[in-house]
Amino acid sequence: MSGDLKASDAKVISTEPLMIKDARWTKLVLTTYTDPLGKRRTWESAERSTRPKNSPIDGVGIVAILQKPSGPELLLQKQFRPPINKVVIEVPAGLVDEGETAEESAVRELREETGYVGIAAEVSPVMFNDPGFCNTNLNMVHVNVDMSLQENQNLKPELEENEFIEVFSTPLKTLYAECKRLEAEGYAIDARVGTLAEGIEVARRWKLQ
Repeated sequence: MSGDLKASDAKVISTEPLMIKDARWTKLVLTTYTDPLGKRRTWESAERSTRPKNSPIDGVGIVAILQKPSGPELLLQKQFRPPINKVVIEVPAGLVDEGETAEESAVRELREETGYVGIAAEVSPVMFNDPGFCNTNLNMVHVNVDMSLQENQNLKPELEENEFIEVFSTPLKTLYAECKRLEAEGYAIDARVGTLAEGIEVARRWKLQ
């Protein structure tokens, strides 16, 4: 993000119904199905219209851990999301391009959104964000970031014209508490960040490590 612009400078000025013919990214669908008793039922949902042909996923979320002298930190970002009219705490993420693997997409999106250069190390199972509402899905990709590299000292994000992203990091060991603190300050917590924080907290409480 350039200058003194912040994600919180954005604001919703109006909302209105969107005609199907005018939608670029999504569409509404009515699905008819039979339940286990054979009864016909219907379900309203949304679908992305941007998934590349032959791709099993819409996008990727990126788990980038920065190794610092004080301990490992998770790379996060603040981004205004108009549907909820709030700045959201997120991991770097983005849509996959045609012919791109999840690993390639994650490395590209990480560089474009944050400036960090990394190497994909692990890919999660396909995850569905909100299957009761939409078909959107993704892979979470673990990306190793070598903090000793010169390009990771002098960061040069390649944001698109409509992207305003604030990048920061927070210690993994206090991620759960940090999510609660940020929520209390008025930020929204993305489910991918919240779920990771919850997993760390469950592992800590049940001494699974």
